[in-house]
Amino acid sequence: MDQINAATEGAPKSVEDLHVILRSDTKIKVAVDGVLRGKYMSKDKFLSAASAGFGFCSVIFGWDMHDAVYSEELAVSNRKNGYRDVLAKIDLSTYRRIPWDNNTPFFLVSFFDPVTLKPLRADPRNLLRTTCELAAVQGFSCMAGVEYEYFNFKETPASAAEKRFTRLSPLTPGMHGYSLLRTQLNQDYFNELFEESLKFQIDVEGHHTETGPGVLETALAYTYALRMADNAVLFKFLAKSIGMKHQVMPSFMAKPWGDLPGCSGHTHVSLRDSSGKNLFAYTESPGGRDGAAFEDTKFLSCIGEQFLAGVLDGLPEGPFLCPHEFVPTINGYKRLVVGESFWAPNAVTYGYDSRAASIRIISPPSVPPLSCYRRLWRIATRKMMRSGSVAREVFGDEFVDHFGGTRVHEVSLWNAAVTNWEVERYLELA
Repeated sequence: MDQINAATEGAPKSVEDLHVILRSDTKIKVAVDGVLRGKYMSKDKFLSAASAGFGFCSVIFGWDMHDAVYSEELAVSNRKNGYRDVLAKIDLSTYRRIPWDNNTPFFLVSFFDPVTLKPLRADPRNLLRTTCELAAVQGFSCMAGVEYEYFNFKETPASAAEKRFTRLSPLTPGMHGYSLLRTQLNQDYFNELFEESLKFQIDVEGHHTETGPGVLETALAYTYALRMADNAVLFKFLAKSIGMKHQVMPSFMAKPWGDLPGCSGHTHVSLRDSSGKNLFAYTESPGGRDGAAFEDTKFLSCIGEQFLAGVLDGLPEGPFLCPHEFVPTINGYKRLVVGESFWAPNAVTYGYDSRAASIRIISPPSVPPLSCYRRLWRIATRKMMRSGSVAREVFGDEFVDHFGGTRVHEVSLWNAAVTNWEVERYLELA
């Protein structure tokens, strides 16, 4: 375990180790982050690519989640460069086996420019690794934990498509947060999510029902930020795969119901030093830290207070920077429209263990909202992409131009869409 990442148990340290680990296998599955895409590779092909990497079509950076080319083609993958191959390098530290898929070996890859061999900044995994490396230079380890809330439906991809994604049947009826009884209705599915996660090397801290029809919450165990990012995207892959076995469709869509609370995703973050000490906590005096900027932050260290200030400063620049309310889709904004009535903070706030605040900290009482956070997605995207934005300072131009371009594409599609609500409301009587 280094200062940046935690390798999976049994991860090979060399290509020679790979030959031993894969001695009884015939194929390997490799995948990329984001909307998880990947493929099987023969063992011979995989071993030949383990050191230098292999070509992977860059169109995965030029497609949206439904394989439509972005409205305005982006720098990484476009018609002008022929949707060229980029270099995919296998991260040996991500080795695990897929327990529900014949124990197939599985690895994640990161992407590099095939000419300069530099990491592609549009690849979020590279961006996070670079950030963690910069923190490591200062003696910091970036730590994170993720909690998912997600609706579950008694549907399959085919049945949902046949219904045109309307009138879907929830896995269980009613609002039953933290219910021990509701999990008995689908006990095999509920338990398998937990058990297969552990086999897939995704440690789970908590697993229970949340309020809402068919809603579950799963909290993933705290670890290094890069490992947590891998675990988070792979848990969604796992949940959807296990769901298929049980004729269940888990959905991580933020707000599938107009009249019910949506699903949130909480990201917990901190910094540690080389001894493992939490650098955000101040515990040297029972009365708190002298010189704290506010009474509310006196149990935060100076570093923790500075970190909080940076997050609050970046928060109004668009939801893309906020660790508590990461809102990458138009649908996610539907949670923010009615704010706290649906458990969705929509102001630049922090507070002591407060579910009404955007940023939860461990310190004395909450502060009032600083500014309104209700923003059109289009406006937030423009603010993120403008010259000199906090996003450009933190993430760099290459990532902001790429990610911002993908969000402009989503806005264009949304503007052109006709919703079921519009048809039901206006078709007959307008």
